[in-house]
Amino acid sequence: MSSGRPRKIADLLSELMARRGYAREQSSADLEQAWQQAAGELIAQHSRVGLIRQGRLEVTVTHSALVQELTFQKAAILAEMRKRLPHEQISDLRFRVGPTE
Repeated sequence: MSSGRPRKIADLLSELMARRGYAREQSSADLEQAWQQAAGELIAQHSRVGLIRQGRLEVTVTHSALVQELTFQKAAILAEMRKRLPHEQISDLRFRVGPTE
């Protein structure tokens, strides 16, 4: 910007956050917290949220029995995730077995 006029602090902060990826980190923390609350502490201990792709949240879990349990609870967990993160527009959950750490 070469106009010589002062810039708004909000614009500068937004630009800095975008450059440094702070917004993405905050979004990941919000997603993790929402998952822990929606899925419950026990399930959250044995799972890890991943990326949201085309409205589908990918969740990695430690074993196949947990995938089966999550499949039974999927509708309730999905509703809770939508309530907690309406701006993410999560339309589905995908569970897979893999390392969670």
